[in-house]
Amino acid sequence: MASTNDLKNGMVLDLDGQLWQVLWFQHHKPGKGNTVVRTKLKHVLSGKVVDKTFNSDTKVDTATVDRRDMQYLYHDGDAFVFMDTTTYDQVAIPDATVGEASDYMLENQMATVALHEGNPLYIDLPASVELEITYTEPGLQGDRSTGGTKPATLETGKQIQVPLFITTGEKVKVDTRDGSYLGRITDK
Repeated sequence: MASTNDLKNGMVLDLDGQLWQVLWFQHHKPGKGNTVVRTKLKHVLSGKVVDKTFNSDTKVDTATVDRRDMQYLYHDGDAFVFMDTTTYDQVAIPDATVGEASDYMLENQMATVALHEGNPLYIDLPASVELEITYTEPGLQGDRSTGGTKPATLETGKQIQVPLFITTGEKVKVDTRDGSYLGRITDK
């Protein structure tokens, strides 16, 4: 149990048997009445974001979420197999739990797995990853970085939009939050 005055960003609350992560909070003192705490909460499993207001000093249940660094090993049928890098235990995480993170994961890549009572909740990837373009239409003479974009397929199978000058076989940096192109990787 914790008080709403103790809320912090990233804290996970157990409200009516469902897990909600605090994205944002603000203490507010209206002209009349008691102080309230406004929050923006994200449902851990569905990703739905809601605004919720609590009275100040309201007691809320907190959930213990264990975040562990794990290495993605391979995909097996309908689950992704991860290995805990400290205990070397292997954990099979269902496709539905991994969700869109699978669009940016390669074998042997590190990720943060959030567990609640031993059950995997979600996967956190780094903000950006480096992936190779396996196919894109060839660029034409005169295509420059200020021009338009074209579709390109990454080595994971995900399709993103890249500038016209990008060619098949190049490595690019991709934002894992929205799938946007961040830049090309040049080997020095």
